[in-house]
Amino acid sequence: MLNWKLDRPLAVFDIEATGSVPRADRIVELAIVRLMPDKTRSTHVFRVNPQVPIPPEATQIHGISDRDVAGCPTFAQIADEVMRIFEGCDLAGYNIIRYDIPMLEEEFARCGRRFDLEGRRIIDAQRIFHRREPRDLTAALAFYCNELHVDAHGAEADVLATIRVLEAQLQRYPDLPRDLTKLDEYCNPRDPSWVDRAGRLKWVNGQVTINFGKKRGTPLAEVLENDPGFVKWILKGDFPRDVKEIIRAALEGRWPTPPSSD
Repeated sequence: MLNWKLDRPLAVFDIEATGSVPRADRIVELAIVRLMPDKTRSTHVFRVNPQVPIPPEATQIHGISDRDVAGCPTFAQIADEVMRIFEGCDLAGYNIIRYDIPMLEEEFARCGRRFDLEGRRIIDAQRIFHRREPRDLTAALAFYCNELHVDAHGAEADVLATIRVLEAQLQRYPDLPRDLTKLDEYCNPRDPSWVDRAGRLKWVNGQVTINFGKKRGTPLAEVLENDPGFVKWILKGDFPRDVKEIIRAALEGRWPTPPSSD
């Protein structure tokens, strides 16, 4: 069991999909290992019919073909069960911040559901690994555990490998936080001036301000009033969901609370 104290369930999960673009691609396999504070665990593995063809190059990576998922449920059909498994859980995995979480958010959004990250601590073994030894999960398992990842890119095998790597990382680095709140901060360093998780919007003099492109440094309120085309481009483009939610709320007159100046 992990060498840390869990004060609530930790869902370690991995996704295999039709591709690598969360807004365009679909889940074909989802594995979740739910670790409990009492050191028990439960494993949940779903094969999913993505309702679109699986590209041959994706099948070459994870070994899942159209024929393998032809009789499987769609994500919409398992969404309630998946949501229940994640309920009340912090999240962990390998590269979940950039890939698995956005993929999950998009799949739930297509079902008219919202996968809420508010209050969840997120532990990404890749962030730890890349800050210490920049390489992939197979190399991480070899480096930290002296093991070969023979079933790489199977969702359940990747989850179990991630757990092994996390265990070994905590043993190897005594200075690594054991407290999940501090470990979340270590995996997800965030500039306090950022409004969203990725820093596309930031606080400047108490105003939400664009932090990219031709409008960098321009208050969002000014952009909403003077350049609706730029706003429409963001809302239709490949931007993170939380950026779009902040902008949609601002269009309705609902603004986030500025950070305290204390």
